[in-house]
Amino acid sequence: MKALLRIVGVLIVIGIVVVLGLMFVPPQRSAPATALPADYQPPPGAGRAVAVAGDCMACHTAPKGQPYAGGLAIASPYGVIYSTNITPDKDNGIGNYTLDEFRAALIDGVRKDGTPLYPAMPYPSYRKMSEPDVRALYAYLMHEVAPVRAVAPVTELKFPFNQRWGIRAWNWVALPKAGFEPHMGDARLDRGAYLVEGLAHCGSCHTPRSTLTFAEKGYDASSSDFLTGAVLNGWPAPDLRAKDSDAQRWSAAQLAALLATGRSDSTGVTGEMALAVDHSLQYLPKDDLDAVVAYLQAIRQDRPVNGLTALRASAVATTQTLNGASPQMELGARLYLDNCSACHFTNGKGAKAVFPQLDGNALVTAKEAGGLIAVILNGAAMPSTQLRPARLAMPDFGWRLKDDEVAALASFVRQSWSNDAPAVTAAQVAQVRAATASTH
Repeated sequence: MKALLRIVGVLIVIGIVVVLGLMFVPPQRSAPATALPADYQPPPGAGRAVAVAGDCMACHTAPKGQPYAGGLAIASPYGVIYSTNITPDKDNGIGNYTLDEFRAALIDGVRKDGTPLYPAMPYPSYRKMSEPDVRALYAYLMHEVAPVRAVAPVTELKFPFNQRWGIRAWNWVALPKAGFEPHMGDARLDRGAYLVEGLAHCGSCHTPRSTLTFAEKGYDASSSDFLTGAVLNGWPAPDLRAKDSDAQRWSAAQLAALLATGRSDSTGVTGEMALAVDHSLQYLPKDDLDAVVAYLQAIRQDRPVNGLTALRASAVATTQTLNGASPQMELGARLYLDNCSACHFTNGKGAKAVFPQLDGNALVTAKEAGGLIAVILNGAAMPSTQLRPARLAMPDFGWRLKDDEVAALASFVRQSWSNDAPAVTAAQVAQVRAATASTH
């Protein structure tokens, strides 16, 4: 018994020492991935290109706010996290950061004062960034972005998530090794891997996360979980690797067009993906866009799509029902005819590159219905891009439809044509309505 007590006492002491170390020992900052000359100067335009590929604007610019001035509210399972001001303002931004301090924030998740950043900042992915790209981004933010004297709201999570020293323990467990090592055996595929796995941080949305640590289950294609789909604040982020996923079924040209314009012949992007297209993907050089597509299609997996329900073989019955409209039709069908059929038509096929197809649509048939419910309640708009400048928008119906009506409509769409997804309840609609009320 005394021996057991001694062991317990030793473990308690060790635990206390570890916690104190996490709280007070200065964090280690990663060295540059490669050595560059002290007088190294990034090529003209390189910094802006890195900022675009890294989608810095989307997170560090609040609605109607100044570029890069922070203040965007980012929902997380632990509370709202506000993005920081990364303009070169010396009082509120990063104007006093040295290159080494900037690198530490970017790839180690450590602020100038040593405080850990919340991993809403995708530093686990940015750890793959090359030193020339780090230098280019630093030079761009310091010298080409206008300083903005804006104070971003302070992130105030509830205990224990407000104890940032705990993030250091999370980093020990969850962070991948810093640096990028080419591993695809082809220059174009390796460029695509560098962008997808690292700078563009696609896995932040499309890779499932551990229920215990909330860390991504993989950071490159060597993990069978990488890019296999996830749910982000109720929105499904689709599986990109399964053989029957859109990313794998479509031709390279079709997938590249979706990334560059936010729309294809059958669908259009919304939610977080619309922001990625709006601020980042549409501006990628064609060679980089082609490299991303080539890489995604090279890591195909021979398995069913995660997060989607199976489709029925026939889509004829629903079309016939809608074309034979009568007062005896079920509520969902009547609501569809009244509110949706003018754009998406009775066959659910929509109009190519204009109104998304609902029959077989990944958002519609996802097991998690939150994205579809949010679109019905709040509307959605496809991004305006260089190649397709028209900002096509679907109106919101939350103001005119009650929760049970939205549930009936969503259930009808999810269970019509070839779709065979679970029905939606009024309680689910009420939950999404409440969660999105502050932003719409």
